[in-house]
Amino acid sequence: MLPSSIQISGEPLSGAEVRDICRGLRDNAVRLLSLRGCRLCDRDFGRICRALAGATSLAQLNLNLGVVSSPSRIKQLAEALRTNRSIQSLFLHGSPLTDAGLALLNPALALHPALVALDLGDCMLGDEAINLICGLLPPDGAKSGLKELTLSANPGITPKGWSRLAIAVAHSSQVRVLNLDYNPLGDHVAGMLAVAVASSRTLEVLDLEGTGLTNQSAQTLLDMVENYPTALRSLVLAENSISPELQQQICDLLSEGEEEEEVAGGTGDTQEWERGREPAAHQRGSSSWMCPSDPSSQMVLMTSGLGDSLLAETEM
Repeated sequence: MLPSSIQISGEPLSGAEVRDICRGLRDNAVRLLSLRGCRLCDRDFGRICRALAGATSLAQLNLNLGVVSSPSRIKQLAEALRTNRSIQSLFLHGSPLTDAGLALLNPALALHPALVALDLGDCMLGDEAINLICGLLPPDGAKSGLKELTLSANPGITPKGWSRLAIAVAHSSQVRVLNLDYNPLGDHVAGMLAVAVASSRTLEVLDLEGTGLTNQSAQTLLDMVENYPTALRSLVLAENSISPELQQQICDLLSEGEEEEEVAGGTGDTQEWERGREPAAHQRGSSSWMCPSDPSSQMVLMTSGLGDSLLAETEM
């Protein structure tokens, strides 16, 4: 049987459901596991971590919205990641990690051989966390690193931290998507990011929605897009104090560059993923779930790539 998806959102997990999840992981029958906003006891969380440690088919793990809710759970997840070799995308958006929690996770993240996408949005991070994250964006010629990084809604990071991240992005040979939306960046940090984008040969998507930018930032970004060849294809500037005219100019220039690339060489194949990133400005504890909160169908397994429902369990 092809690897399947398990996606449960905002529900309390029963012991039977946890057993089924662990069995699927041990049997290498699960490619995507999403427990977004689910409620489970520490014992059951530990059982799932032990099962995913040895899973070889699991490529995407979504524990968004408070599933990793304590230092003990952070340690259990770190232990699992030290053994696991298959996870490519890890989503922890809305988890109260703090800098201390990320320090516990970081050794496992840094040594993981397959991880390419990481969502740490709304995780209460600060500058110490940024120092660790920069290590996941190795410079040219070093080991492989993250291709997609989300740091949305972490207002504790200061301009000093963002400047360090900008330097790491400028020298990274891997990162393609950078989501910094809903952080109080301001024009000064935006200027540093413009330099990073101009230097990067890989960054294709930059999300700066709701980051306190003005026309000053937009003019700098416009000059960068207009005068320097970059890989950038998408720049999100919504919810800022930027005139519609400047936003449109930037959008038009990026569109022209993308059209020229398509004419020159066509578009490359891209791998399709179930998206684990949270909606913009998502607040921890919100009830805006990925799947309907329907107690009659709490667990759905779908064949990866086909979308055919294989199993629906009913909680009687």
